[in-house]
Amino acid sequence: ATSQEAYDKAYDELWSALDQLEKRLESRRYLMGPSISEADVRLYPTLVRFDAVYHGHFKCNRQRISDFPALSAYVRDLYQVPGVAETVDIDQIKRHYYVSQRTINPTQIVPVGPELDFDSPHGRESLS
Repeated sequence: ATSQEAYDKAYDELWSALDQLEKRLESRRYLMGPSISEADVRLYPTLVRFDAVYHGHFKCNRQRISDFPALSAYVRDLYQVPGVAETVDIDQIKRHYYVSQRTINPTQIVPVGPELDFDSPHGRESLS
């Protein structure tokens, strides 16, 4: 955002959407049905990057995905699908955002944290 008004509007829309997703995923394993769909595949990159980048870099700091019980379990569930973890390099993701976007981060300092654990149990099998 390039203005406070635009930021405030986007911030409210983001958290409204994440709150709705949290509610939806409390009672279902995947967004649209009993198996992974394109909707899950499209949402996943945002969620897996959120705590490492979007929370601080884009000032999306009301809470972290790890603070949402259903969303955090959902992202771990998707991460643990065979072949998915190999597509995620959090250090590279952070370097890309924090170094390439000089308007937002003119110093190009890349934060060390947060420590993320996408391998911990998700417990979502019962929602299938």
